Amino acid sequence: MNIIITGATGMVGKGVLLTCLSNEAVESVLVINRKPVGIEHPKLREIIHSDFFDLSSIREKLSGYDACFFSLGISSFRQSEETYTRITYDMTMNFAKELLQSNKEMTFIYVSGTGTDSTEKGRTMWARVKGKTENDLFKLGFKDAYAFRPAYIKPEPDAPSSTPVYRFLLGTFGILHPVIKFLLPKYTTTTAQIGRAMIAVVKNGFERKQVESADIIQLAER
Repeated sequence: MNIIITGATGMVGKGVLLTCLSNEAVESVLVINRKPVGIEHPKLREIIHSDFFDLSSIREKLSGYDACFFSLGISSFRQSEETYTRITYDMTMNFAKELLQSNKEMTFIYVSGTGTDSTEKGRTMWARVKGKTENDLFKLGFKDAYAFRPAYIKPEPDAPSSTPVYRFLLGTFGILHPVIKFLLPKYTTTTAQIGRAMIAVVKNGFERKQVESADIIQLAER
């Protein structure tokens, strides 16, 4: 399969990228980033593009792909709803609509998060926005579309978080990872498990559109 990955310089995206590059089912990977991912591999091709709201200059390079693993986004911490919506909803939908033009048989996988509000009516801002993003992606017309909703994610050594506050928290929780995994096994995943689960969903599909943390673990083990 041929895959497009966004957000490959972030923790989840880079972990997924490394998993794809080592997986025999993946023939090629195109990463679209604002800055270089810093990896060289025979399967890997990279496009550096700064404006994800205007993809016209790279449009001709986006066709012929089986899946997109969309892990680009920002934290809602200290963000207004307007700013968070522009990045989380508007940018994601713009990118997805662009891909759909030449990849109607594509499976689009959006990295969301546990607690996302599918009703779009809850009190938590980020959960409402992600819920609307999920719902509208499902309606676009891809062959298939899914929302991955991981909870606590343990990064692989080669895929640390680029956000300072997350690096601190993950470093702290990383020490406690065996305990967290023992107490909350259904809510603890790794970036490699997310990558393997994404590949499994592209190959075989899944019975639900929202893929929760426990589902990710099971899919990764198949």
